[in-house]
Amino acid sequence: MKPSIYNTLTRRKEELEQTSGEFGMYCCGPTVYGPAHIGNFRTFLAQDVLRRTLECAGYNVKHVRNITDVDDKTIRESQKQGLSLKEFTSRWEDKFHSDCKKLNMLPPTVEPRATEHIKEQLEMVQKLVDKGFAYPTKDGSVYFKISAFPEYGQLTGLDFEHMATQSTNSAGEANNADEYDRENVADFALWKGRKPEDGPNFWKSPWGEGRPGWHIECSAMSSKYLGDTFDLHGGGIDLCFPHHENEIAQSQCATGKSPYVRYWFHSAHLMVEGQKMSKSLGNLYTLDQLVEKGYTPAQIRYALISGHYRQQLNFTFKGLDDAKSAMSKMKKGLDAALEKTGVSEDEFKAYIKPANAFANTVFEGAWEALIDDINVPKALGKIFSALPEASTKADLQAFGALLYALGIDLFEDAGQHGDIPAEVRQLAQARWDAKKAKDWAKADEFRAKIKSLGYEVFDSKDGFDIKKA
Repeated sequence: MKPSIYNTLTRRKEELEQTSGEFGMYCCGPTVYGPAHIGNFRTFLAQDVLRRTLECAGYNVKHVRNITDVDDKTIRESQKQGLSLKEFTSRWEDKFHSDCKKLNMLPPTVEPRATEHIKEQLEMVQKLVDKGFAYPTKDGSVYFKISAFPEYGQLTGLDFEHMATQSTNSAGEANNADEYDRENVADFALWKGRKPEDGPNFWKSPWGEGRPGWHIECSAMSSKYLGDTFDLHGGGIDLCFPHHENEIAQSQCATGKSPYVRYWFHSAHLMVEGQKMSKSLGNLYTLDQLVEKGYTPAQIRYALISGHYRQQLNFTFKGLDDAKSAMSKMKKGLDAALEKTGVSEDEFKAYIKPANAFANTVFEGAWEALIDDINVPKALGKIFSALPEASTKADLQAFGALLYALGIDLFEDAGQHGDIPAEVRQLAQARWDAKKAKDWAKADEFRAKIKSLGYEVFDSKDGFDIKKA
């Protein structure tokens, strides 16, 4: 069996075929104007699990993920802070990479920045102008002519024939925004003429000084690193329109090749405690904010991948607690299997690698669930069912490969409470030991000391948790 995904373009589940020496996978990366939040990471983690799964299945994955370091938001925020665009975006790019590492995400094979590929973007815009798919305007901008591409809307199912296209918006102006609503199918900017609010952020072009539009970045960079057509493109469902529709239009018109991408992999939105994420609700949680609340990056990763990528995930603190409990249960199951088989922990760690080692093991069903449209929740259920039955080295090798595919770190270096002061951790462990010994007075004494240091201890059947008071 080969891994399969639901292809947004064809609206059906399809097996992923590697037709050349490598499987080209392009993922829309972060726009680096602030810290990434858990909604962003839900998408990036789904892509990470897909890539890891493909590697276990023997695919040679070339993973390209871009950095958007020039757009409306990055320019606006850098100008507000009085920083150069490079200074501003480098800070947030470094933060993104740090968070990715903590979440045990594989680095992409190639990670191009938009500002370092202006030449390629200009070349693509020029091709579109030369072929009659784009037109310059008096302000030095260049727009893609949607009416020249009848296939527009194929990804999201827009009824293009019955939808009026427009070269100007309702105010009679060209649509110069990087993003716009689904209801406004308008010619979009490939190149934006220089404006005073852009400050020093501009480049020379045949149409005057300016900067690229958001959509052209991905088309130019994917073409450079993966070719004019490639295997898979990933992103959040919110990028289907207009970003990915625009990518398809400008890429196929510029290169004359179709399809631009064979498989489209989109992740559903994330809710937080049953509500839509928003700044006003204060629920745009970052990794740091959740770690401050006492959760580890491994637990956060587990919670974010535990729902099916195509179904809306309701992220809750109970879900994080459940993730912690599940990982503890999984580690105990592994310890029992190691004892049963006589395999050491260090020897087992060497099994955590990409390998198709599942045939004729108790974890074969978990692997089959995972490769069936990356069904992580079903795979996790089968892992827990199979763990007590693991009795051979082959079983443990299969389990190690599954941990690699899911990116679950049962040996997180920081430890379960790595962000908590050592003194507090020691007191909490001493309290737990006292409680197990039924020395309730001693346990209460330790709890009081912990509270005096600004922390609280919460018990569960598998252990305890420590959080700031």
